[in-house]
Amino acid sequence: MKLHWSPRSPFVRKVMVVVHELGLSDRITCVRTVAASTKPHAELMRDNPLSKIPTLVLDDGTVIYDSPVICEYLDSLGGAPKLHPAEPKARLAALRREALGDGFLDMLVLLRDERLRANPSDVHIASAAVRKAAVLKSLEQETDALAATPFGIGHIAIGCALGYLDFRYADEDWRKGHPRIAGWHATFAARPSVRATEPVDDA
Repeated sequence: MKLHWSPRSPFVRKVMVVVHELGLSDRITCVRTVAASTKPHAELMRDNPLSKIPTLVLDDGTVIYDSPVICEYLDSLGGAPKLHPAEPKARLAALRREALGDGFLDMLVLLRDERLRANPSDVHIASAAVRKAAVLKSLEQETDALAATPFGIGHIAIGCALGYLDFRYADEDWRKGHPRIAGWHATFAARPSVRATEPVDDA
């Protein structure tokens, strides 16, 4: 399988953590792909018209995107334990946590793009700051439940989002005032799958 990949993308990292957790590294060929929001990638668009990564191309030519769909597909290939629970209540909780992590990442990526504009919008930056604080407060309150749940896709999405804070917002001490989720994230960051997928800014 071919994965359109970047060492900078937090959504690619999420997929790669899943790859490592499931022992599928030898089945994935990573293709370095630059997917800038301001410059459509012609070759990538032959596989994904949205010009976004991650995009997975299967051996039979089938194309899968984006990260939630790719992760669920990979989880169907085997490997244990499963990262997507089968029991309905547990599955719903895992998918909600995945949506929270992915939504947090979406916001953080857009915030970074906004800050890099020639004339950033103060309104958008202020709005993102309020939502970022709300997400961290919510995660702090949910830490005990998160830690008590078998490791899965929700943990990966949330962990990668917090890792992106360290990668792109290193000057902001998100751990201050959030000791429980900070402690949980330290445990997450120590996993071999997470250590193997540390982001790199190769721009």
